[in-house]
Amino acid sequence: METDASRVLPEFGEVEIPSLPDGTTFEDIKSLQSLYREHCEAILDVVVNLQFSLIEKLWQTFWRYSPSAPPDGTITEPSNLSEIESRLPKAKLITLCKNESILKWMCNCDHVMYQALVEILIPDVLRPIPSALTQAIRNFAKSLEGWLTNAMNNIPQRMIQTKVAAVSAFAQTLRRYTSLNHLAQAARAVLQNTSQINQMLNDLNRVDFANVQEQASWVCQCDDNMVQRLETDFKMTLQQQSTLEQWAAWLDNVMMQALKPYEGRPSFPKAARQFLLKWSFYSSMVIRDLTLRSAASFGSFHLIRLLYDEYMFYLVEHRVAQATGETPIAVMGEFGDLNAVSPGNMDKDEGSEVESEIDEELDENGEPQAKREKTELNQAFQVGCMQPVLESGVQQNLLNPIHNEHIVATTQTIRQCSATGNTYTAV
Repeated sequence: METDASRVLPEFGEVEIPSLPDGTTFEDIKSLQSLYREHCEAILDVVVNLQFSLIEKLWQTFWRYSPSAPPDGTITEPSNLSEIESRLPKAKLITLCKNESILKWMCNCDHVMYQALVEILIPDVLRPIPSALTQAIRNFAKSLEGWLTNAMNNIPQRMIQTKVAAVSAFAQTLRRYTSLNHLAQAARAVLQNTSQINQMLNDLNRVDFANVQEQASWVCQCDDNMVQRLETDFKMTLQQQSTLEQWAAWLDNVMMQALKPYEGRPSFPKAARQFLLKWSFYSSMVIRDLTLRSAASFGSFHLIRLLYDEYMFYLVEHRVAQATGETPIAVMGEFGDLNAVSPGNMDKDEGSEVESEIDEELDENGEPQAKREKTELNQAFQVGCMQPVLESGVQQNLLNPIHNEHIVATTQTIRQCSATGNTYTAV
């Protein structure tokens, strides 16, 4: 995929520095700004072309990586290192890396760049992504922190911490979005199956919502009328056999209505976190009731619950970003405590199981080796991200229960829910 990185990557702000660090000039600040902009554009270029492994080399070059000398004492330096050194000597780079204003500026630049990368790799979290691309993105996310830490081996610790915090938020976002995408494709089969929807409605009508509200009210202190309205709307939307996209719009409306009283107030991020906690608590109470009743559609509800919790977290993350004028990546980097209330963390067994399943599935499918990866991934990238095409391999990566009481009847699904109802097991 060809693109102009300078156009895709938004402009960075200027460095606001009250006083120059000792031994530096304004020309050094300008050199750092231009070099870092070029560096980020180069990163975006290799990501667009799915050459993920080249990012490690780009980091090593910019941060003047100094590997341990081999036995013969020879060290091969990148060819363009001398040019970078002439524009901004490493000694001055290290001095600037200790300045708080530079740290803040570079952190903001990273948030802008990583957000652009996320939107390039996963432009729509609900649209099917080919399994080869999904696996490549997940492997990329796993490698990022190690690559960066290694490349910055001679850089001041404070800068390393700043850089690693930003890249960790980026890696976490990639992992979450690929997991969310996987769940979305699994849920499509459930939401398109009339018999399953009817069974879910029957089971849901047996849930004692009055008891659920009574138990949850002390913890959540939500308005009874609002909870009743959500219950009615949920059942109606389910009965109408809504598509995944219609459910997404419903979830977005629920979030907007819940947070509307806090719009424009400094307490908005805190209110958003509290909403996520309450949403997850209520959904867990409903799942608990279905479990105790041995609901026939438990497997379907378990899958839907995982998806809706994760998608609600995605919506809240973007709404907080909009309210604070930040990127979603910046929200995840700055509001670290949001991670603690992520549905994937609150249901650690469920979330981590789903993520590990994705990796296991894709490995079992025999994905191409690294030397063949670029050609196939470029094709997958163009098909999966530019067109809403569901790859046959992804279409089969769905979820089914194995316990007879928890059956999800669909010929397309090959995943099964364990008899305990708490984990998903590959068949």
